[in-house]
Amino acid sequence: MAHYRAPEAKREQFRRYLEKSGVLDTLTSVLVALYEETDKPNNALDFIKLHLGAAGPEPADSETLRSEMADLQQKCNLLMEENKELRNKLMQYEPSPAE
Repeated sequence: MAHYRAPEAKREQFRRYLEKSGVLDTLTSVLVALYEETDKPNNALDFIKLHLGAAGPEPADSETLRSEMADLQQKCNLLMEENKELRNKLMQYEPSPAE
């Protein structure tokens, strides 16, 4: 009988861990949302992933975001260079603090 107590204690410890970390509540709420869906999705796993936030953006969306990020990075670099040039020009017209 002692052979079965160790796994049961481990299971109970793991269950408490999941409960404390909020995993059980989150899974329960997602499963309840799936249960309450009037039109059940074709792929329940995708529904669960989407509601857990694990689905991530669609490939087309991620490509758009990559392109936008590259454009914004280029604009940022141009603005930083312009800022540097303007600061240098400003230094020509303003006396340095040491003078």
